[in-house]
Amino acid sequence: MGQGGVPGLIWKEVAVSTSARAQMVDVTAQVASELAASGITSGVCYVYVPHTTAGVTINENADPDVVTDILVGLERLVPLKGNYRHAEGNSDAHIKASLMGFTVTVPVIGGSLALGTWQGIYFCEFDGPRRRKMLIGIEEK
Repeated sequence: MGQGGVPGLIWKEVAVSTSARAQMVDVTAQVASELAASGITSGVCYVYVPHTTAGVTINENADPDVVTDILVGLERLVPLKGNYRHAEGNSDAHIKASLMGFTVTVPVIGGSLALGTWQGIYFCEFDGPRRRKMLIGIEEK
């Protein structure tokens, strides 16, 4: 509950560490844990990544080859080396993060994330390895 017992939005900042330049980290359990701690049983969960070279997405978490295929496909679409103008040398990371997006929204039903059978939430690193942050917002409805 928000202030005065009124339904509101709870935000929690969590750390995500990556070990490679391009990596997709399954953060579903981390998000579910924050949801459980909130005590909210019906509403919406938002996951937001406040970085320009990392993003977040929802995709299959049953077969790890899907993550590999996504990373390989993104590298084919937006190679590390290209005719980029950005001086820092990480233009591909900015483009890949923009393609993935910086937020996902998941309904909360019965105290659980209403993800499909094979779905998971992935933090997408494109300029690592780094220690990043991710914001989880849980809104009671």
